[in-house]
Amino acid sequence: MIENYEDFKDAVFRLSKIDLNAYKERQMKRRIDSLIRKNNADSYQEFIDILKKDKKIYEEFINYLTINVSEFYRNPTQWQVLERDILPYLIDKFADNLKIWSAACSTGDEPYSLAMVLSKFIPLSKIKIVATDIDKQVLEKARMGLYKDKSLIGLPQEFKTKFFRQIGSSYQVTDDIKKCIEFKQLNLLKDNYPSNCDLIVCRNVLIYFTDEAKDGIYKKFNNAMKKDAILFVGSTEQIIQSATYKFTSLKSFFYKKMDEL
Repeated sequence: MIENYEDFKDAVFRLSKIDLNAYKERQMKRRIDSLIRKNNADSYQEFIDILKKDKKIYEEFINYLTINVSEFYRNPTQWQVLERDILPYLIDKFADNLKIWSAACSTGDEPYSLAMVLSKFIPLSKIKIVATDIDKQVLEKARMGLYKDKSLIGLPQEFKTKFFRQIGSSYQVTDDIKKCIEFKQLNLLKDNYPSNCDLIVCRNVLIYFTDEAKDGIYKKFNNAMKKDAILFVGSTEQIIQSATYKFTSLKSFFYKKMDEL
């Protein structure tokens, strides 16, 4: 019997393998309680029973939990640093067959943005980006590559003109960019990470995790990277005491791996 939020977290883990203990509790509990009310459930037990019976509500719940907020070229000045300083460094260091991982890619805006910027340096046929997220629903949206105009507000016009076709009031990513991305489901808290990455991009997701969970993720990022590879984080995710994880700050929001942990 599920009597409280602690019991509910255990039930969610058994059901989905998502560990709610890794998320900041006050914020996550508030979101979950709101969703329970929306679905007219009177208790945590009743809501778990609904999740077990209704696949659509279950998928909406997973989507809700994973807090999908994304847009193309988010925080443009950071993308300009990537283009001006980071990518030339990586290509000089590792040549043009870079292994790139977009972690917690949400609806695909980020990996598609990466491919577009990379196309200035590398032929599209050589660009291979692994993009992962825990949420199957957003991965399906990412594979479709269809976006409302507001998602493209920050994107340079040259990319919008070259790599999208307009369909009514929406825009779809062209197939030549789609072919650059391999979308996969991955849980940052429990699954194996890609290995020997030259660039890992994980932005605006770790802010929702506890310090303990972030500590584990940063260590696993280090293990997933080559020496001198780069980790690109979000604008509210500066790594405090980055040397603890064998990273050094190369530019704001960009960290270079110095050594193995």
